[in-house]
Amino acid sequence: MSEWVQIGEEIVGRHRPTYVIGEIGINHNGDVAVAKKLIDVAALAGAQAVKFQKRTPDIATPEDMKHTRRETPWGEMSYLEYRYKVEFETEQYAEIAAHAAAQGVDWFASPWDVPSVQFLEDMGVSTHKVASASVTDHELLRELASTGKPIILSTGMSTLEQIDAAVEILGTEKLIVLHATSTYPLPPEEANLRTIPVLAERYGVPVGYSGHERGLQISLAAVALGAVAVERHITLDRTMWGSDQAASLEPHGFMSLTRDIRVLEKAMGDGVKRVMPGEHKPMQRLRRDTSTVGA
Repeated sequence: MSEWVQIGEEIVGRHRPTYVIGEIGINHNGDVAVAKKLIDVAALAGAQAVKFQKRTPDIATPEDMKHTRRETPWGEMSYLEYRYKVEFETEQYAEIAAHAAAQGVDWFASPWDVPSVQFLEDMGVSTHKVASASVTDHELLRELASTGKPIILSTGMSTLEQIDAAVEILGTEKLIVLHATSTYPLPPEEANLRTIPVLAERYGVPVGYSGHERGLQISLAAVALGAVAVERHITLDRTMWGSDQAASLEPHGFMSLTRDIRVLEKAMGDGVKRVMPGEHKPMQRLRRDTSTVGA
């Protein structure tokens, strides 16, 4: 078990700056130029990292969906063809990695299958993210554990027993757990933020929050409840084509989120009740102390 986990040059855990992740996912729609612009957004906002998704489409696409026809910006095609259309390979990720490094932002991804783990290892990522959909993919979890890298585990659509089994495989030495609800977009009544301290107590590891809601309030409340990391989907425009765009933050929203997280960090304090420096003059001017009268 560990109170802190190092990811790249960042220390993630209690009493550290909240680790903010801009989830690009597949909101780039297969366009490296869009991916770079989203990295720029994350860097300008002050986020420490961006995250992508990595699939081997032939493996990660369910058999019953491979030949389903789908309307896309490139015309009608099978779901499998669409998956290949939005997938980056080595050349594109090398370009993305260089751009992220130039902007001072770390990058990593959620691998959705075993070959994708090795692909990301070859790219030299500092950590791996387990998507909520992969919590019960024990073959994938064992492959991730074998890398020895820090692991960020999202817990959407999972029971405690399923999370227990995943944590047993991954270990707790370099693990960060993210509370999440996999409803897109997330209604407030399904956020269940009080789960954050429950997970921290149960697993003894840093716990953060991966949000799919509209707006900022729920993510900020997660930080107030102890989330050490916040992950939010980002987009250039919520009206862009793609299943995750509507539940994403546009540039101004993401910059507002990171700004407000930093303000909230300062406001949380240390929990020790005392007279603050700014209170001394008002106290002298306004307070009438009769505590010693009649003593």
